[in-house]
Amino acid sequence: MKICIAGEGAFANKHLDALERIDGVEVVSICGGVREATEQVAAARGIPYVTLDLAEALAQPGVEAAILATPTPIHAAQAKQVMCAGKHVLVEIPMADSLADAEELVRVQEETGVVAMVDHVRRFNPSHQWIHHKIAAGELRIQQMDVQTFFFRRTNTNAKGEPRSWTDHLLWHHACHTVDLFQYQTGAPAAAVTALQGPIHPRLGIAMDMALGMKSPDGAICTLSLSFNNQGPLGTFFRYICDNGTFLANYDDLCTGDGERIDLSGVAVSTDGVELADREFLAAVREGREPNSSLAQGLSAMRTLERMERQLADG
Repeated sequence: MKICIAGEGAFANKHLDALERIDGVEVVSICGGVREATEQVAAARGIPYVTLDLAEALAQPGVEAAILATPTPIHAAQAKQVMCAGKHVLVEIPMADSLADAEELVRVQEETGVVAMVDHVRRFNPSHQWIHHKIAAGELRIQQMDVQTFFFRRTNTNAKGEPRSWTDHLLWHHACHTVDLFQYQTGAPAAAVTALQGPIHPRLGIAMDMALGMKSPDGAICTLSLSFNNQGPLGTFFRYICDNGTFLANYDDLCTGDGERIDLSGVAVSTDGVELADREFLAAVREGREPNSSLAQGLSAMRTLERMERQLADG
């Protein structure tokens, strides 16, 4: 399967690493935002066609699908462009930074019939898959998810510590991971939400701290603390407090509440969540089916984020 990659930054490279471990797929074009950086990635990865024009990348012979690892503000427009070109698409989260744009993407997917997936990678991390399987088997029931998403972003840098031209958002980008995961693990949209934010950064124009809450219809709660002001360990840390144990998840790793590491080697064919998400997308394309984390499935998280945004706007 021939695909194109849009993006040349940290997450584009994560996808390229993953794709190198998957048989039967070839990246034949890359569309970046900065010519020199895009050419460097292409040269290192052996990608034959380099462009700053997504339409050109999609038009390369045999291209069937695209993976979009580009700045959040252009996700919706690019995903729509890919689908309207008749290509399948996997877009990094969030699929859009507004509910209206997300609903439009779902409409376009239904109209075109292509496979369209949003990369809610937490669904695919082996740590969270292990929990999901236990819930499905009736062995665990969540009482509370306590989640911390901590970064230091007083300067505008990406996950590799490199400067960039756009600013991500605690609500529509980083909270999106946990909102989708909580609803996925509990099996229903949040019945109640709360949202508070700290001061607006005078230069970046965004809130640098947030405290968000959700409650599922069956009573499970989620508390989510987010900060761009944190100096210390960076990333997202999940504590699952369940009726039958406590578990700490950090990306692809999982341990008990007492720190005992849980073997996840039997959960899936890889222990890399990004690779597992890519595998699901490619399998759905080959099999002509809806993928786990399709745009339609991702719409529930966008609706919850919009409810939270309304609360933040109301103060």
